[in-house]
Parts: sequence; C-alpha cells; structure tokens
Amino acid sequence: MQQYRKKPVVVEAVQWNGSIDSAYDIQEWAEGKIDFAKGTVAEISTLEGIMIASPGDWIIKGIKGEFYFCKPDIFEATYELADHQADNYLDYSKSVPSRVVEKVVD
Repeated sequence: MQQYRKKPVVVEAVQWNGSIDSAYDIQEWAEGKIDFAKGTVAEISTLEGIMIASPGDWIIKGIKGEFYFCKPDIFEATYELADHQADNYLDYSKSVPSRVVEKVVD
C-alpha cells in the first residue's frame, strides 16, 4: 500500500474565548454561518451534521470557505503559525489572538 502526505494548507483560524464580543466578531467573519444563540456553545451545520464548539475551541475557515471547529489540543498538535499574518485578522483579545495558521501533517 502506498503512503500519502497531506499538502500543507494555510487556513484562517480564531480561538473563541467565550465572550459575547468575540462571538459577534466571529459571526461577522463567518458571515453568519455560526450560531451563538445558546450563549455557552456555538453551533455550525456541516456535511457531517451539527458541530458544537465550547469556549476555547478554535474555529477554522477551510480552503473552500467552509467552517469547522477544533479542540485546542488537536489544533496545537496539527497547526502552526504561518510565516505571514493576514492583513485584517480579528483581534478581540490580547489573551486569545486570531491567527493565520498552516496545517502541517507528517
């Protein structure tokens, strides 16, 4: 069986800190595709069904404009800060900055 390596892809990502301000910023960035109506969780409809995010989870915009969530430990294990920063990234908290990241899979 042959082995394959996933190509590195640069994606936009932001970590939700649970605040209302960050929810508004993320909802605007995600063009309303993420629902923060329940307050303590965020929801998004994906091809795999409804995904739920909690404060601290990362929200990622994929290469085709799709959004999905990622737990912090998985995010830190699979993503690293890209060599460049987006010109207009969200920055609603010094403790939880928005970042452009590059997915690296060995």
